[in-house]
Amino acid sequence: MSPVMQQQTKKRKGEHVEIVLNKDVQYLHGTGLDKVKFAHCALPHINLDRIQCRALFLGKRLELPFMITAATGGYQKAEKINRDLAAACQEKGIAFGLGSQRAMIEDPSLGKTYRVRDVAPDVFVCGNIGAYQLAQYYKAGEFAKVEAAMNRIDADALCIHLNALQEAIQPEGDRDWTGVPKAIEAACSRLSIPIIAKETGAGMDGQTAKALERMGVKAIDVSGSGGTSWSAVELERHLEQDRIAEFRDWGLPTSISIVECASQVKIPIIASGGIRSGLDAAKAMRLGATLAGAAYPFVKAQNSAGRAGVVSEISRWERSLKTAMFLTNSQNLEQLSKARLLVY
Repeated sequence: MSPVMQQQTKKRKGEHVEIVLNKDVQYLHGTGLDKVKFAHCALPHINLDRIQCRALFLGKRLELPFMITAATGGYQKAEKINRDLAAACQEKGIAFGLGSQRAMIEDPSLGKTYRVRDVAPDVFVCGNIGAYQLAQYYKAGEFAKVEAAMNRIDADALCIHLNALQEAIQPEGDRDWTGVPKAIEAACSRLSIPIIAKETGAGMDGQTAKALERMGVKAIDVSGSGGTSWSAVELERHLEQDRIAEFRDWGLPTSISIVECASQVKIPIIASGGIRSGLDAAKAMRLGATLAGAAYPFVKAQNSAGRAGVVSEISRWERSLKTAMFLTNSQNLEQLSKARLLVY
């Protein structure tokens, strides 16, 4: 990888975070979760303060069924962001996903922006690589580079992010995805940690989820539309160029993605894409998700108040989730998954 391309990768990662925090790049339509209504239990007979929210995910126990999903890495400010996010995950007992590690594979000196184990020794940490980049390593016989990057951060799993929409909109995007399925299948069989297939905001349909399960993927992050629109982010990055702005809100809403995937696969589902509260998380889990996740609200909290801000946001989600469980008379997550719905 040339120094020029390394600099482009680093610059792009910084631009992404700045745009997400400072521009209106959320989907104009919602997740569909507003149409999911629980039946209110007027006479609960459980103790709200004793509700259990522990979850088991790929063999690891979490205190809460939440994940801060892939956010950032690979440029100077990312080190502080990732360490604050990871430390908050350690304090609250939730999972954490790093941003794409392409930058540290291209430039090993950037590895420090992804290393969080000293502040998050017990956290379920997900590494991350783009599907297109994975295919390039596969074609070149360089899977060892991916394995080495995961070892450097002591990852519990590898998220392979499927960002076809973003690549199609990005003028410098990678458009030849012909080798991606074979690369994912090879990663599932050759790498030593579980593989999670992760969309990036445009949603996952059931047929794709089933195909990924057959390849050997161990979990699916649906990352549906309704949250941050990465096509909108790329449109902001390239204001002066010819743009196909009609794809700003392309995608499958999160609620539909969850139902589609839950009906087709037996592996765990992570619900992300516009999840903004514990109530959203409760609805997602009732529709079939194992965990609920987000990046934007936690990165925003970190930007405002550092680690303490992230802890506060996670705690807000926790209170919201437990309130939803109390008002559906759900003592634990298994009972929540069977709570009565009035409308979907």
